[in-house]
Amino acid sequence: MNNNNKFSIGEFSEKTGIPIPTLHYYDEIGLLRPEKNPSSGHRIYNYQDIIILQKILSLKFLGYSLDEIKNLLNKTSFTVDLNESLSLHFQALEKEKKQIEQSMKSINRVIRLIEEEGTVDSNLIFSLIHGMRTEHIQEEWMVRHKLTDVMEELGKKSEEDKISLDKTFTQVSKEVKQLYGKPVEDPKVQRMIKNYIEEFFSFLGEDLMQKIADTNIEGELDIQELENMTPSLLTEDEQKWFNQAMEYHIQQEEME
Repeated sequence: MNNNNKFSIGEFSEKTGIPIPTLHYYDEIGLLRPEKNPSSGHRIYNYQDIIILQKILSLKFLGYSLDEIKNLLNKTSFTVDLNESLSLHFQALEKEKKQIEQSMKSINRVIRLIEEEGTVDSNLIFSLIHGMRTEHIQEEWMVRHKLTDVMEELGKKSEEDKISLDKTFTQVSKEVKQLYGKPVEDPKVQRMIKNYIEEFFSFLGEDLMQKIADTNIEGELDIQELENMTPSLLTEDEQKWFNQAMEYHIQQEEME
């Protein structure tokens, strides 16, 4: 075609880079309606349609839905209402950006963990991913319990530190499943507990541990609530056994 600056749908698609099925859909919903050949019914596009399409793509780029775009296309001018709408879209994009960045970091941590460990139990991987996905719930818990400064310090931890902690949890999970059922005072069990505590304290650091301890002494922390919202890498029985081994270790430390 291309008579008097008119284009067939194929030519228009090639010129604009928009797939033909998308152009069909835009026509069906009344977003971009070209002329129709009276005899064949074929769609005929012109340069005005290119301008309209540019507006559609611009508004899509800003994050508007097709229904919202349809309403905006009918406006001959914009007022402060558009600013309010753009502000809302900006906030939504900021939230989406944060979620994407968090997903990318979580994916990287899982990749690194599998690379370094070789083989990792699938349930363990899913538990770790769930924990990463629900970090915001744990942050809300910290805010409620006046641990904002602790939350901010944890947020400053490097990805290397977090990956190292993932490896610690993975190793402990493996050891618990190997040692589960042994007496909690068994040297191998207590060595596992000691290594776990040292690694975890090393991640937190002395200052953070002191802040958490001070808040706990004041009776403002419900540790059980935090544990309930944190996915466990162990079965219920394994967790009980691990807790008992931890309590025994603390008792022995206090006696020394």
